[in-house]
Amino acid sequence: MAKIQLVFITIAVSAAFWLSFYFNIPGRIGFPTTQLETIFANYDGPNYLIIAKCGYNRDCIGQNFSLPLPLEYYPAHLPGYPLVIKYFLLLTTGPKAMLLATLAGSVFLSLILYQFLSLYLKPKSAFWLSILFLFFPARFFILRQVGAPETWFLASILASIYYFKKDKFFISALFAVLAQVLKSPGILLFAAYGLLFLRDRNIRKYLSFLLVPLAVLAVFYFYQLQTGDFWAYFHSGDNFHLSLPYQVFFSQRSWINTIWLEEVIYIYLLAFVGIYFLWQKFKFDIITIFPALFTLASVLVAHRDVSRYIAPIYPFLLLAFAPLLEKKFFKIIFILILPAIILYSFNFCIGNVAPIADWTPYL
Repeated sequence: MAKIQLVFITIAVSAAFWLSFYFNIPGRIGFPTTQLETIFANYDGPNYLIIAKCGYNRDCIGQNFSLPLPLEYYPAHLPGYPLVIKYFLLLTTGPKAMLLATLAGSVFLSLILYQFLSLYLKPKSAFWLSILFLFFPARFFILRQVGAPETWFLASILASIYYFKKDKFFISALFAVLAQVLKSPGILLFAAYGLLFLRDRNIRKYLSFLLVPLAVLAVFYFYQLQTGDFWAYFHSGDNFHLSLPYQVFFSQRSWINTIWLEEVIYIYLLAFVGIYFLWQKFKFDIITIFPALFTLASVLVAHRDVSRYIAPIYPFLLLAFAPLLEKKFFKIIFILILPAIILYSFNFCIGNVAPIADWTPYL
């Protein structure tokens, strides 16, 4: 029953958000005029939709689409999410297929998050935290509503770890492969399993996870077939944001260009405190090692959108802070802060649109 409720609520939340743009609710309360195309055009959705239409064929992209992006930039977006969009293109037109792809990932994420949390919490607590994650953190609330691979990416990570904890290692490895073909930081999940292997020394248990680096090679070979460049991912231009720790605060760098980044400090603070709580309870476990590795990697990211880059640790922070998040007072505070989340999301989506004058090629 709880799973059915989660599916219904997940779909209802996204549908309500989309309808608010369709009926110009933001415009009626003081924001600029909106329409459903505002959601369609949110970055990086159009980029993934272009790949779903053309693959990485530069001639197809250049002749049909006019986004102000160099053609070599598209291999920065791995093929997993475009392939999901391509499936939904069998059912409807491009932008709608993209949103349905995200919604399917969001439903998958809600269900597997509930299953994952139920390993450690009572079902009632797991259900509440799964509902909370539909809205908070606010940046991830947006990623659930636009064209973005994060719903599938986080769901694949959680599914891999869930089946790993169930001793179903081959299934766990398959979901790790799925995470890898969705976003390049999926390799950090492989690294986390690698650290556990160094402790356990059980080749049979971890052998199937070698499928993950093989998946990387498969993606690069696909790039070779599509672009003629096996290393196209690394030749995709200004796409690599790894640097020395905390370079995000160097405002003169590209992809930063702002001094208003105080919230990044609080994100890091919550991440490190959450990892400490996880370590205190679970010690050297995959649910501690993975978010720790991912947080350390995120500290090296020189990009203003840290709240998106660090998103894969959010489910683990829910677990870390569960004793606090389950309190009645927090639920009251959440209700008080929910309007702020909605207004933030309206504002972000309105300001994060690609300059698309003609939607015809996307249909």
